[in-house]
Amino acid sequence: MEEAVKAALNEIRPMLQADGGDVEFVSVSPDGKVCVRLTGACGGCPMATMTLKVGVESHLKKKVPGVTEVVQA
Repeated sequence: MEEAVKAALNEIRPMLQADGGDVEFVSVSPDGKVCVRLTGACGGCPMATMTLKVGVESHLKKKVPGVTEVVQA
């Protein structure tokens, strides 16, 4: 599952980079909880929670079977 998560993150990375941010993979638990770190402009953005849940989490849930949640490290 880890490789599939990393591949899915690479698909959305250009959108985050276009706004001066990025996303780093931290870990994935056996129950499907993915831990990531938003960096750059995304790290301190007031919309970071929205980006994490609506952007990153929804994309990973569509692309990677078994992902249950995405949380910030």
